[in-house]
Amino acid sequence: MSGLSQAHSVVAPSTATRRIAGAIVIVYALVTLIPLLWIIATSFKTPPDSIAYPPKIVFTPSLEGYVNLFTTRTRQSPEMLAQLPPPTTWYDKLVRSRNMVIAGPSNVIPRFVNSIIIAFGSTFLAVFLGTLAAYGFSRFRVPLKDDLLFFILSTRMMPPIAVAIPIYLMYREIGLTDTKLGMILLYTAVNVSLAVWLLKGFIDEIPREYEEAAMIDGYTRLQAFRKAVLPQAATGIAATAIFCLIFAWNEYAFAVLLTSGNAQTMPPFIPFIIGEGGQDWPAVAAATTLFVIPILVFTILLRKHLLRGITFGAVRK
Repeated sequence: MSGLSQAHSVVAPSTATRRIAGAIVIVYALVTLIPLLWIIATSFKTPPDSIAYPPKIVFTPSLEGYVNLFTTRTRQSPEMLAQLPPPTTWYDKLVRSRNMVIAGPSNVIPRFVNSIIIAFGSTFLAVFLGTLAAYGFSRFRVPLKDDLLFFILSTRMMPPIAVAIPIYLMYREIGLTDTKLGMILLYTAVNVSLAVWLLKGFIDEIPREYEEAAMIDGYTRLQAFRKAVLPQAATGIAATAIFCLIFAWNEYAFAVLLTSGNAQTMPPFIPFIIGEGGQDWPAVAAATTLFVIPILVFTILLRKHLLRGITFGAVRK
C-alpha cells in the first residue's frame, strides 16, 4: 500500500496554491469591508467621537446619529428648555441633552422612498425592454444588426455630464424636471443598452431547439419565449437586474442636476445633511448605512443567480 501513488489532476490547484489564493481573498475581503465597517461604526458614535483625533475605535455606542437623521432640531436657550415639559421619549431626552428640541421629521424617508421607486422602477423597465430586444437580436435576422448593437452600446460610452445639460433643457421643456417619471425614463434609457448586451449573450447560449420543440407542440412564438426561453435565461436576467439596479441606486450626476425636492434621491441628499455648527458625520454615516441595506439585501437574495449568470456559457459542452 505504501508503494501506491495517488493520482493528481494537472488542472487541480495544489495545497500551497489554495492557501495563497485563500489568503489573498481574505485580505481583499478585509480591505473591502473596512470602509463599510467604519461607516457603520461612525453611525453609532456621538458627533465629538466621530471627529476625534486620533480616531476612536473603542467608544460608547449612541443612536444620536440616527435621531439626527430622522428629525429636524432647533437649538433653544436654557431658559426656554426649563419652561418645556419633561421629555417623554428617549430620543427627545437625547436631543434635550444637546440643548435642542425636535421641530419635526426630516426629509430622509421621502428621499429614501424616491430612491426605491426610481431605482427599482427603472431596473424593471430596463430588464423588460432589454430582454425583448436581446431576444429579437438573438433569434431574428435584423438588418444592420451589428451596427445597431454597436450604436446601442455607444450610448454607454459618453460620461453622464456630457449629456446632462441637453437632457436638462429637454426635460425643462416637456415638464419632466424633478419628477419620478422623468428619472425612471432617464435611468431606463441609460440601462437598457447594458441590459441588451448582457442578455443577448445569455440568450445566444440557449439552444433554439427548445423553442422549436415548444412550437411543434402547438405553442406560439410568444408562449415558447415565455415558457422555454425565460426560465433558461433567469440567471442572466437576475445578474443584469443587479447591475442595472446598482447604477440606478448610486447615480449622482443626473440626480443632482434634474431633481431638487419632489423626486430627489438619497445620493444627492446625503452630502447635505448639515448639523449644528458643521457636518453631522454620525447622521451622514447613518444615512449611508441605511442606503446600503436595500441593495445589499437584493444582491444577497440573488447571489446564486448572480454567480451562475456571470459564469453562464463559460464552459461549452
